[in-house]
Amino acid sequence: MATFVLVPGAWLGAWAWEDTVRALRERGHTALPLTLTGLAEQADQGGPQTDLDTHIADITGFVERNDLRDVTLVAHSYAAAPVTGAAGRLGDRLERVVYVDSAPFAAGMRMLDLMPPEAADQLRHQVSASDDGWRLPMPPLEVLGLSSSLDGLDEGQRDVLRARATPQPFGTYTQRLAVSAELGPGVDRVLIACHDFTGLLDAGVPMLAFLNQPPWRRFDLPTGHWPMLSAPTELAGTLDTAVS
Repeated sequence: MATFVLVPGAWLGAWAWEDTVRALRERGHTALPLTLTGLAEQADQGGPQTDLDTHIADITGFVERNDLRDVTLVAHSYAAAPVTGAAGRLGDRLERVVYVDSAPFAAGMRMLDLMPPEAADQLRHQVSASDDGWRLPMPPLEVLGLSSSLDGLDEGQRDVLRARATPQPFGTYTQRLAVSAELGPGVDRVLIACHDFTGLLDAGVPMLAFLNQPPWRRFDLPTGHWPMLSAPTELAGTLDTAVS
């Protein structure tokens, strides 16, 4: 049985993994969801200084404090950035990395690099005009849906996402990853591609071509960008298959 540490994407907390965690535990796995600093129940712990390094430290600290071994580290969406940073620091504690509708970051990358310059400038303006000047509220789902698939989310799930999302510390978007993970040859590498990533991978986007080649193992999950909400049991099943 595997030990999963599940890291949520932007605006989310450990709560987003609840149904997937339940399904993994029913299969006999250890499943530990993590909330990053400044989000959900950790919202009061964040501040203008909260950045990508903070979230990398959250992940490595969680694994080390709990003395976890043979860890399968799971990153959804934004979490690819801090998980990539943490994976290189966990040494022999790490057995596997899993990117859910996301991909590892290269050294020097930041979240803002994944969007057009005008969209990045719009986010900067939105944050600077906000009350506290350091947090990015989750955009309306209609806006998010222009770049991230909402497939599979019914109205109830969309309402939960709207109600429970918390603003993202913007420093996690602006700070570049200092050092990319240097994983040992024995670390398993897994991609779970939902509709967003299956489209990119099947289109042959050059910068993602490596994900279709060994040592990467690819699993496709036919749902939108938030599978822990739209298809939590199916996501757990795919994770179970990936570690079997």
